[in-house]
Amino acid sequence: MALSALALCSRALLKVGAQPIASLEEGTAEAEVAANLYPGTRDALLSCHPWSFATGQMELNRLAAAPVADLANAFQLPPDLLRVISAGGGRGRGIAYRIHEGRLHADPFQVVLTYVFRPAESEFPPFFAAALVARLAAEFCLPLTENTVRAEMLHRIAESELRQARLIDSQQATPRAIEDFPLLGARG
Repeated sequence: MALSALALCSRALLKVGAQPIASLEEGTAEAEVAANLYPGTRDALLSCHPWSFATGQMELNRLAAAPVADLANAFQLPPDLLRVISAGGGRGRGIAYRIHEGRLHADPFQVVLTYVFRPAESEFPPFFAAALVARLAAEFCLPLTENTVRAEMLHRIAESELRQARLIDSQQATPRAIEDFPLLGARG
């Protein structure tokens, strides 16, 4: 089964012990819970870590209207932005910035933003899909079963799946070296 919101929600419902759904709009209690809880749960999980499959960079468009105070320029944020990781000149990090009123404010005229975005479900790697299904099962449990003990157990499982997914994702790149740290410079 290809990954989709429906497939992920159906897997989570099975973990809770509920019936899978054929559509998020089918009118059952399971579909109602899934349709209402899925988007927020997905976005929260995507936002909690700089996932390699959901991290992008782009040069931001400078807006004509300058900020009222503190920083010189305002930039348009991307529409698919979930969380800013860093902003900088050509490297995508290293400048002072502030997010204010849905815009990025900074002094330079050119800004490269590194950010977390919302990819299509079909692009979720297996480790993230497993963590999302576990989190969805934990979120769906209480409204569908009213069983707090089961909900707590599912939350513990979801936290374990999230730790495992973060570990796997963090092993997909070379770790960043410590660059300008005074104690390292003193050791020569």
